[in-house]
Amino acid sequence: MTATPPTTTPPEAPSPADPSPLTPRRRMLILVSAVVLLAVVGALAFVRASSRADEKNHARAGGPAVSHGEVTLAPDGGGRRLVFRNMAWGPFRDELATVPADAPDGPRTASGVKCLRFHSAGGTGICLQAEAGAVQESYRAVVLDSHLKKIADRPLAGIPTRARVSPGGHLVAWTVFVGGDSYAGTDFSTRTSLLDLRTGKYDASLEDFTIRKDGETYRTADVNFWGVTFAADEKTFYATLATGGHTYLVRGDLAERTVTTLRENLECPSLSPDGTRLVFKKRVPGLSADAPWRLYLLDLASMKETPLAEERSVDDQVVWSDDRTVVYSLPGDFGADLYSLPADGSGAPARLMPSALAPAFLG
Repeated sequence: MTATPPTTTPPEAPSPADPSPLTPRRRMLILVSAVVLLAVVGALAFVRASSRADEKNHARAGGPAVSHGEVTLAPDGGGRRLVFRNMAWGPFRDELATVPADAPDGPRTASGVKCLRFHSAGGTGICLQAEAGAVQESYRAVVLDSHLKKIADRPLAGIPTRARVSPGGHLVAWTVFVGGDSYAGTDFSTRTSLLDLRTGKYDASLEDFTIRKDGETYRTADVNFWGVTFAADEKTFYATLATGGHTYLVRGDLAERTVTTLRENLECPSLSPDGTRLVFKKRVPGLSADAPWRLYLLDLASMKETPLAEERSVDDQVVWSDDRTVVYSLPGDFGADLYSLPADGSGAPARLMPSALAPAFLG
């Protein structure tokens, strides 16, 4: 009789679905991952809570309510509106925002688009923006369509200070400080550029235009331009020319590429909607060197000047809310507030809205 060898059963292989054993190294990795995840969640919660606290604190201090929504520059975009740079503290600071023109203290709708300087007309916007760089901040001029989409842009050679769009939306202009950062002194230089959206023609500097002063061609190295304002014909503009320690109102002609001096001691002109008057800032003798300006009206037919009823120094290029009223900025608790004023020298200034800058009236 032959003996049958005993059978042996091989050990069962582990199932692929079985978990790997929790080694000390694996436990440590899980612990570290959990700690990092909790830290991230906590940081996000802190940022959100801080933003909400900032909004609540500003609201308690009289600040406006701001929320994200659609902002349009279309001329027929739903009634008369005011679009501006929102200066209210919180997550929407520096964004373009809008309110109904007849309810400037109402809740604001913010767009998500940030601008340092802004203007809009005819469905076109010009937004002067800051760009963070690895070494230092840079700046860019961005032309926007009515939906706030970029249609053109140019790098800027300095700090943004003025911006304008022509009434029909075909021309845009902007000014930057190339040297210095204030108009109050004399040690600054500016560069003013023009872009024609109809042809794409870009004039990097108004200094390339022919200057006609006192009936003669004028050229010197110390020329500066700033504060463009456009006429309705989409070719005529007014601006400030500085040279030889004096400032002048000039009338420009895009077709001829000329600027002609009209009057001395005028800065940052703003043309009325009917094209007959300019409101500007004028240096008045005897005032502080840091706050030397007063607002004046110039009738272009008679060249008669009328002082406006604002006794504070206004370092701004006003905008016209209608044919009778101008709006401008003055320093405020959160950077700047907007004020309105009759353009004929009557009345008194009134605060239009807090925490706002660079307004444009649309619709």
